[in-house]
Amino acid sequence: MKDASRLRFLSVLVILFALVLIGRLYFVQIVSGATYKDKAEHQYVAGANFFDRGSIFFSSKDGTSVPAATLKTGYTLAINPQILSKSGDLESIYASLNAIVPLDKTVFMQKAKKDKDPYEELQNRLPTDVADKIEALKIKGLSVYREKWRIYPGDSMAAHTIGFIGYKGDELAGRYGLERFYEPVLKRSGDDAFVNFFAEIFSNIQKSVTPGESPEGDIVTTIEPTVESFLEASLKKVNDTYSSDFTGGIVIDPKTGEIYAMGMYPTFDPNAPQKEKSAAIFRNPFVEDRYEMGSIIKPLTMAAGLDSGAITPRTTYNDPGCLTLNKKTFCNYDNKSHGSNLPMQIILDKSLNTGVSFVVSRMGNSVFTDYMYKYGLGSTTGIDLPNEGHSLVSNLNSPRDLEHAQASFGQGIALTPIVTVRALSVLANGGYLITPHLAKEIDYKIGTKKTITYPKGEQVLKPETSEQISRMLTEVVDTALKNGQVRLPNYSVAAKTGTAQIANAGGYYADRYLHSFFGYFPSYDPKFLVFLYTYYPKNVQYASETLTDTFIDITKFLINYYNIPPDRDAPPPPTVQL
Repeated sequence: MKDASRLRFLSVLVILFALVLIGRLYFVQIVSGATYKDKAEHQYVAGANFFDRGSIFFSSKDGTSVPAATLKTGYTLAINPQILSKSGDLESIYASLNAIVPLDKTVFMQKAKKDKDPYEELQNRLPTDVADKIEALKIKGLSVYREKWRIYPGDSMAAHTIGFIGYKGDELAGRYGLERFYEPVLKRSGDDAFVNFFAEIFSNIQKSVTPGESPEGDIVTTIEPTVESFLEASLKKVNDTYSSDFTGGIVIDPKTGEIYAMGMYPTFDPNAPQKEKSAAIFRNPFVEDRYEMGSIIKPLTMAAGLDSGAITPRTTYNDPGCLTLNKKTFCNYDNKSHGSNLPMQIILDKSLNTGVSFVVSRMGNSVFTDYMYKYGLGSTTGIDLPNEGHSLVSNLNSPRDLEHAQASFGQGIALTPIVTVRALSVLANGGYLITPHLAKEIDYKIGTKKTITYPKGEQVLKPETSEQISRMLTEVVDTALKNGQVRLPNYSVAAKTGTAQIANAGGYYADRYLHSFFGYFPSYDPKFLVFLYTYYPKNVQYASETLTDTFIDITKFLINYYNIPPDRDAPPPPTVQL
């Protein structure tokens, strides 16, 4: 019996060892065959360029993956001066090479005459046909070696989101955007993937993964390239028309947090970042910078008042036009009173600062502050981009009424755009927090896939409050925004503009504004939320002038591109009196 047990034990060990060998063979030949081939080509060549890295993909609406960051293969032209210098005919060799690929003669001669140097590079990133012609010369001491390098096929498309790789000392790695955030996934580290292969096999493989904690693979993003392209073209048009310092926008699913497009203008080409005069352009303003957003914050205040029971849509107030709190006076945008017994809808229609201040007074400062924090204004979103900054909301903790009143209309608190988008999504999606994100899947190098999922966040508003504020914001579009001229007869659209003075060291500039705009549609079952902002547009004052038409154009594009069905019947044409 003991012999039989030992035999079974040995058999199990043999089988396990065989499985390990088979797995290793699979890894070497199938999973990493190309990688090891590349290494073999370069292991005896000092200075040859070997590079490997995972890819990043956009996702088209039909599910097709479109390369956003990938590798391109070409060839390096190199010489061995120890051999070449002895040929005695460098002039002829130079002439032959120069006829195929233009070379600086002085540089060639300097490198070719280094008779104690075994390796010098002459040219990089040569195409295959050029490399074939050079090899056909059959000159001793002259070689071409295969190389790979990072390319971004979309050029500047989603550059602030994708980022790029660069050197820091001797290390070549992701420095901005998704390239940096998912560095542990995108980098390649040889046999580590073999270890991860067995870790995956012998572990309980889940269907979701914590971003940034996975083995080597490719990243599939939520960015839809056609939507991204349309957004970026729209942003450029706004920026050029009004000579803004910069203009940005986000298109997001307010229910899931999937970001379909995130664009900024001016932008840069990650294929040639060295051409930029300042590294400041590489930063991602959506997660790193903070702005006083202005009146797009008013719907958050109104929704908090409705949800807390402090007001109802039928509540009325008397508009004083200006209000003095803690010895400081602020006014409506036009410095005028708009009458008495005004319903809450008018506050949003006419964007009245005194109106949302009234809502805060009915709630009380502590309740208002509690809702602002529940919207996530005081925390980061957890978006999968590096360097996410905290918003500046300390004024919410002030004991004075003034700071709360100012915060109610988006002044005195400075928010990152992504925190703003998360908060505004609460209004659209039934009242809960989301996690904005850009990656939806990791395709592992070992052949498995994992979907990146995020749990539903805290319920901030009651679903009926979300419906109420959506109804009020739809009324803004239907009747108030450009006097109802941009209303879409067959689609409900909820939206609000924002115009905020830009702060300086001593207060606010009198003639500089941040214009913002957000909207979602269809209003009661939204597929998209669009957020836009433009910084310091010239010779124009209000966001309704700079961003309304752009928002409507993007809305119409998305409706058509995704074939969103109408959610309401068009009203009958007016009766014509004969």
